[in-house]
Amino acid sequence: MPVIENSEKPGVFVALLVLLATFYNAALAVINAHVLDLNFTSVAITELAILLVLLLLIIRRGIYEEDLAPLIYLIITIFLAVYVSVINKQIYPDYIRNILIIFCFVTIGSWCSFSTINLVFKSVSVLIFLVLLMEIFFVDQYGDLFYPAKYFANTRGVELFTVVDSKLFRNALGFEGRFTFGIIGHRSSSLFLEQVSLANFSGVMMIYLLTLWKRFSPFERLFYVSTITLILLTNDTRTMLIFALISFIGYFIFPLLPRLFSLLVMPFILLMGVLVFILKPDATGDNIPGRVVFTMRKFADLDWPTQLGFSAEIASSLGDSGYIYVVVIGTIFSLVFLWLFVGLYPACDTPEERRFIHSLSVFVFMNMMIGGTAVFSIKIAALLWLLAGHMKFPDRKASADNIKPTYARAQ
Repeated sequence: MPVIENSEKPGVFVALLVLLATFYNAALAVINAHVLDLNFTSVAITELAILLVLLLLIIRRGIYEEDLAPLIYLIITIFLAVYVSVINKQIYPDYIRNILIIFCFVTIGSWCSFSTINLVFKSVSVLIFLVLLMEIFFVDQYGDLFYPAKYFANTRGVELFTVVDSKLFRNALGFEGRFTFGIIGHRSSSLFLEQVSLANFSGVMMIYLLTLWKRFSPFERLFYVSTITLILLTNDTRTMLIFALISFIGYFIFPLLPRLFSLLVMPFILLMGVLVFILKPDATGDNIPGRVVFTMRKFADLDWPTQLGFSAEIASSLGDSGYIYVVVIGTIFSLVFLWLFVGLYPACDTPEERRFIHSLSVFVFMNMMIGGTAVFSIKIAALLWLLAGHMKFPDRKASADNIKPTYARAQ
């Protein structure tokens, strides 16, 4: 059975799918601004179509032994989602979608050569960089082209900001007292149209850069570092500034650490959250102590029925607390399986692999404490898990012709 990259064209096809997953909101926003009004259904159908194409591609090629770990994780998630839907007498497919994204892109990524991975990340970075420059120097034209405020009002129900006459997404306009470098008058969004995804994109690029640093040319290193720096200076993201420091130190430290460190990241972050809660129990607002205390308060309010999935209806209100969202929408077991998958699935043998697995754990679990559920968005998850699949089996393509799919052997 042929593999994804027996020729250049399939590799380009995979790259186009990832670009579509990352930037489909921008394309829909242009349509919404200049052609016809869209709604949430348009967004949902577009994302579903992308995932269906990926699934068809995976099914066409077959399930291999190397794909069983993410497949089992997906099956467990489906079982938990069905259980939660049954006990709540309402269908809750959201968390299935989150893990389906992980399954699809991990599986596809495991068949991608470095040339395809590099093509994807380079293409995304160039587009982000160019549109970010447009947003910085020609903000009115940026607003006219994408009209993010109208797009999120039509598709997400986010009301237009009447206090300020702007076409930008209201949350990108910032909040009083929020940390800022003052370079532009709002929080940059580029092709993501909203500030949180752009911030998290810079984090994914840090993981990519510190993991594969030695493979890049001097010009590529300069470009990637410049892009990340420009995002950090214009997006006013506190979480990714902290992660940038961790990434720099981690480049030297992570190769020395065993897999156990990756498994200890989530408990350590939760312990730090407890300490913040003890020291600043009254912290509130859009700042790191406020976000941490919010999550810790939600943890304290978790009773056993909620941990076992009997309060799934409140999941939609937990966008600022990723940990609690996962527990509520999929039971406490979903959080345990997410922790195990992040800590155990990636390879951890070479320095590159150790840099990846440890930076992945820090990025995911720190983000879930402070940045909420944004880490599950396909715009970010597509790139992150594509890289995870590639780093798990970097040499898989070379021996693929001698492997038959698991389901084919069963037949």
